[in-house]
Amino acid sequence: MGDIKNFIAARVAKELKDGDVVNLGIGLPTLVPNHLPEGVDLTLQSENGFVGLVPLEEGKESPHVVNAGGVMAGIADDGAFFSSADSFAIIRGGHVDVTVLGSLQVDEKGNIANYKIPGKMLPGMGGAMDLVVGARKVIVAMEHTNKGKHKILKECTLPLTAKGQVNLVVTEMGVMKVTPEGLALVEYNPEYTIEEIQAATEAELIIADDLKEMAV
Repeated sequence: MGDIKNFIAARVAKELKDGDVVNLGIGLPTLVPNHLPEGVDLTLQSENGFVGLVPLEEGKESPHVVNAGGVMAGIADDGAFFSSADSFAIIRGGHVDVTVLGSLQVDEKGNIANYKIPGKMLPGMGGAMDLVVGARKVIVAMEHTNKGKHKILKECTLPLTAKGQVNLVVTEMGVMKVTPEGLALVEYNPEYTIEEIQAATEAELIIADDLKEMAV
């Protein structure tokens, strides 16, 4: 398929609603604002200390406005800057409705491992541990496999960021909901067969009765 990252970001954007306070992780999640449905009014929070994150407009770049990944970003006219302590008070205080982040691994119990690969340099733990526990809804947006290697597992093998916090997983192959019974495939990309999606997934997928095509 074409631009996988923007395809995933466009599907994630459909999960966001009017009035939501949303935190976007680094990488793929930062593409989500470019695909927000028309008329949806929400607040994007950047964990490094501001609300009012908006897509960067050409000609308005400023080295003083960067997102949590250190990439230049835009801020709305009614946005606000504050300290990292205040930013994490928002996150830990349960004021974030949705967090969207990437992951190295997710498993069928909603466990997530996204901050460390043993033996490799770790620049820092980051805010993921606070975000996945503090946000009301956790969406993992990532490519389905890593060079053919499973990322959606029966059980994570990398150090966990948090246990049982993931609600939804969105990949280029489909949308999977974490349920008490396991991972339910609720939407599929018609470019792939159900058999191909299952083969790319170590966890056993529950095929939803109302399974529908993935639409962006």
